[in-house]
Amino acid sequence: MKKSPILIVGKNGKTGARVDQRLQALGYATRAVSRSTTPVFDWDNPATWRSAIKGTTTAYVTYQPDLAVADAEPAIKEFVRIAAESGLKHIVLLSGRGEQGAQRAEEVLKASGLSWNIVRASWFYQNFSESFMLEGILAGELVLPAGDTVEPFIDADDIADVVVAVLTRPGHTNKLYEVTGPRALSFAECIQEISDALGRAVKYTRVPIDGYINAMREDGAPEDLQWLLRELFTVVFDGRNCNVMPGVEEALGRPATDFKTYLQKTIESGVWNAVMQRESA
Repeated sequence: MKKSPILIVGKNGKTGARVDQRLQALGYATRAVSRSTTPVFDWDNPATWRSAIKGTTTAYVTYQPDLAVADAEPAIKEFVRIAAESGLKHIVLLSGRGEQGAQRAEEVLKASGLSWNIVRASWFYQNFSESFMLEGILAGELVLPAGDTVEPFIDADDIADVVVAVLTRPGHTNKLYEVTGPRALSFAECIQEISDALGRAVKYTRVPIDGYINAMREDGAPEDLQWLLRELFTVVFDGRNCNVMPGVEEALGRPATDFKTYLQKTIESGVWNAVMQRESA
């Protein structure tokens, strides 16, 4: 496997960057691609796919913006067709829990004739520190259209470890790993634990979904992002994904990382320093 580079579609994503770093540390050659790399890989431009795939036999694939969107299934179907024609043998696909579009994409991969793994993940801890919720944390108030439904959020580091394991170790081929954290928490409970860890109150405010999406629209958010967040907060967060799943332990032989451990890592990284600095000012 070390003879040809491992393709990573999503060079700058939360998991793609982590997978790339881990593989290189283990001595594997990688080809991490995005719209800003050479070769270019753009999900919106299939003409870029073949050159990115050429010369690789194994790939980790993340789809942007999310497998829940309508364009995902045909895109994955075309990608696996081109991949097979180009000599790719094995694909590891990052999928989402409780999303019908994601499950359709999974079935496309399973039926492709390629060997495969599916890593079906819950929401990332890192959404609080590397994504759209960071701004609210830094401002001292997170506003979301989510109530008391619980989610077993997962550490993106755990996802990367699982992906690297299935890419590099024998015995994982054609298996699905449903990965979550070890505890199911509501957003309000997450914010309380963040507040406790920071030693400073961060407020959680629930708003109606229509008001939330209207505010996004007024801020100029793209329509596909508006649709996606409505889908996530009204469909995916309806309680269907509240169960903790054992995929991390199945793949790695160790428990999933707890939210409190993530909080400590994040505080040490300094990304939330502005919150603490405001408190001491």
